Amino acid sequence: MRVRGPGAVEYLGRMLSNEVPAEGESADALLLTPKARVIAPLLVWRAGDDDVLLLTEPELAAVVAEQLLRARFAAKCEIAVEAHTSHVVFGSALSGGIPTRDYGCEAYEVLDAGLEPTLGEDELERLRIEAATPRFGREIDDRVLPAEAGLEERAISFTKGCYPGQEPVARQHHRGKVNRLLRVLDVAGRPAPEEPVMLAGKDVGRITSAVDGLALAYVRVEVPGDAVLEVAGAPARLH
Repeated sequence: MRVRGPGAVEYLGRMLSNEVPAEGESADALLLTPKARVIAPLLVWRAGDDDVLLLTEPELAAVVAEQLLRARFAAKCEIAVEAHTSHVVFGSALSGGIPTRDYGCEAYEVLDAGLEPTLGEDELERLRIEAATPRFGREIDDRVLPAEAGLEERAISFTKGCYPGQEPVARQHHRGKVNRLLRVLDVAGRPAPEEPVMLAGKDVGRITSAVDGLALAYVRVEVPGDAVLEVAGAPARLH
């Protein structure tokens, strides 16, 4: 999503959960409902002084465009959907690379570069799971609060101005608590999404993503770090 014009940064400051970064830098942010449910996770890249690119999953383009256009009113900016091919490059920045924090190491998204993949999909997914990075449609849906998914530190500013969903986010952060958290699990095999996580016969969580031997799951906060869990009939432990 390209947001461009003299009012672009000010407008996005009123819509997103995080500050718009400095020119040439990127930041994670969320587009939220007034009740703080996630509409879309975004990688915000400030390509120029009045030029901001919002990267999100292709299937979210229409809903993000609808939300931004509906709330624009008199803001002096243009909003347009763009389609790009994105490659993740590890270890060094190519010209125009957009820093991403999704994989737990130095990495950049490079758009429309025509690169040939050198990692398989499962290898990339393992890095994401090890970094406990939530993905829309897997770890992020309308059942999940940002704090449960570990998004407070990376995608929310508690010092910026107002935005949709700010009040419940701030209230939960300062006065509340969550009952479950996104955790990395060592597992046997590759359990399916929504497979229950059990502790002594009690359902204490659910799998959201997995590769062989490793999974992401929402697990109740009272589960001790050394607990022997069970997933699909096999032992599992918090990573």
